[in-house]
Amino acid sequence: MRWFCACTVLVGLAGAWALTRADGKAQAKEQTLFDGKDLKGWKFRGGDKAKAKSKWNVVESVLLDPKVPERLAGKPGTGVLLNGDDGRGVDLLSELEHGDCELHVEFNVAKGSNSGVYFQGEYEVQILDSFGKADKDLKYGDCGGIYNTAPPRTNASKAPGEWQSFDVIFQAPRFDAQGKKTANAKFLKVVHNGVTIHENVEVKGPTTASLGEPERARGPLML
Repeated sequence: MRWFCACTVLVGLAGAWALTRADGKAQAKEQTLFDGKDLKGWKFRGGDKAKAKSKWNVVESVLLDPKVPERLAGKPGTGVLLNGDDGRGVDLLSELEHGDCELHVEFNVAKGSNSGVYFQGEYEVQILDSFGKADKDLKYGDCGGIYNTAPPRTNASKAPGEWQSFDVIFQAPRFDAQGKKTANAKFLKVVHNGVTIHENVEVKGPTTASLGEPERARGPLML
C-alpha cells in the first residue's frame, strides 16, 4: 500500500505493504493512508473519549514558528496532517492492519521534537530532533533508532523544519498454528533520507510506549 500522512512531530507521505492472508500467502497491494483532506482511515488511541485531546488537523503546509521554534505552524488548506500546538495530544492508529510491509513516510519536526512510527502499534522507529549529533554519540532513542534495540548506523537527520523521509521494509513476527511465536519481528531495512541506517535488525518484543498488546501477525500503524 502507499501511505501518506503528516504532523508536527511527524508527517508521512507514502508507503507500501505486503499483507498476509489467513492461508499464509502474500497479498501485496498499495494504498494511500492519508488522502490529504481528513482523518478518514484513522482512529484515536483511547477511542472517541480521546478525541477531545486531539491536536491533529489538516493544513496546506508547515514551517517552524519563528517565535517558538519548538513548534510548527500550519498554513490553512489541505495536504499535510499536522499534530499542532505543542504536539502533545493523542496517538493515531490506522484502521488498516498490516503484517509484512514496505513503508515510505515523510515527516517534519520542530526543534527538540520527539515522536515515532510504530509498526503494528508495537515496534517503533524513533523520530527525534537529532540534527548535528555525532555518530559516535548516537543511541537507540535518536532519529531512526529502533527503540530499545539499535541506534542508527549514522546520523542522517536534517535540521528542524526540513522535510525528511524513512523507507522501511518490515517483517512481522511469525506464529505457528497454535499461536506460539516462532520468529521475532525484524526491520529488514531502514533508509533515512536516502541513507541506509539499519539492516536485519531483530526486535525481541514490543518497544516502549507501544500499544502493549500481545504480539500478533497483524496490527495497525501508530503515529
